[in-house]
Amino acid sequence: MKFEDLVKANKEIKTTNIKGKDYAEVNQRIKAFRMLYPNGCISTSIESLENGVVVMKAVVKDEEEHILGTGYAYEKESSTFINKTSYIENCETSAVGRALGMLGIGIDTSVASYEEVANAIEQQEAQKIENSVINEVKVNALMARCDGEGVDPNKILKLYKVSSLADLTERQYAHINEHWEKIKEA
Repeated sequence: MKFEDLVKANKEIKTTNIKGKDYAEVNQRIKAFRMLYPNGCISTSIESLENGVVVMKAVVKDEEEHILGTGYAYEKESSTFINKTSYIENCETSAVGRALGMLGIGIDTSVASYEEVANAIEQQEAQKIENSVINEVKVNALMARCDGEGVDPNKILKLYKVSSLADLTERQYAHINEHWEKIKEA
């Protein structure tokens, strides 16, 4: 491939703006790759898959099986709305985007793809929500549940190391609801 061909292929790529910066979508990078290497190969493999965490590797090769780029990605199941059902597929897409980026496709503004950046922003937003304290309605609902089922609220305070139920985070509140029976028995 000549550098001029890469420049031409990159000009064909449509980008999407996120917070004032343009990012190439992975499908656009794949189209550019096929323009440059119609018989090239993109392969992916799962490097690890444990406890809802996947690491993927993507390798981009030319027609003669020469490696042109490699990319890795990491995703956690349920870390975003999409990852609740498709974390492996999402990870594969990110790895492919990074491998094509290492080849020089779609990197005029960033090696990261649109999907990768959008997913990172979504994970950051989800983390902010999970770490925010619960609202008064949830505090009252938890108090009512404790009263109704004979659970001492101090048990929850001690277990989650907070001084009041209003100090519980959304993540802790969800954990309490998921493990209510165990908390009652403790």
